[in-house]
Amino acid sequence: MLKEIISVTLILFSIIDVLGNIPIFISLKEKNIDVNPLKASVASGVIMIAFLFVGELILSLFGVDVGSFALAGAIVIFIIGLEMVLGVEFFKHESLDTNSGSIFPVAFPLVAGAGTLTTILSLKAEYQEISIIAGILINLIILFIVIYFSDWLQKNLGGQGTSILRKVFGIILLAISIKLFKGNI
Repeated sequence: MLKEIISVTLILFSIIDVLGNIPIFISLKEKNIDVNPLKASVASGVIMIAFLFVGELILSLFGVDVGSFALAGAIVIFIIGLEMVLGVEFFKHESLDTNSGSIFPVAFPLVAGAGTLTTILSLKAEYQEISIIAGILINLIILFIVIYFSDWLQKNLGGQGTSILRKVFGIILLAISIKLFKGNI
């Protein structure tokens, strides 16, 4: 069970890419957009846990099985990994007209976006729900801490440190996507 929790936590950590999003958190603060760490963490958790339990029901309404969704998720995760490694942007983020960024864009789509939700359902095909919930909660704690200390982290990691972390987690995502693809084909 502990091995499952660690695996799920690391997979979600790679997908959510909290450390890679530090520049986005900093950028939002520079634009006077408030990002409340508690609000962003709770909203992200509600979205992810709700999707864990009703995601399959939603899929069944469209006649899609979890294996097919996992394959689609593997492709999305692969593309996100490519973004991180190559430094290109396939998915565009919309601009904001509000002074609160806790729900949008932080909780959704940065944290609990398409890649994360796809991964959660993909993980459901391989891991127990309790392990997935534990992995989500651990990542929410990390999210809270990173948002809370984002200014300090940016100052101490610097641009190169953040870039290196992003590329390392991108390679891990590519490997995870290939594993998911092989396991669900």
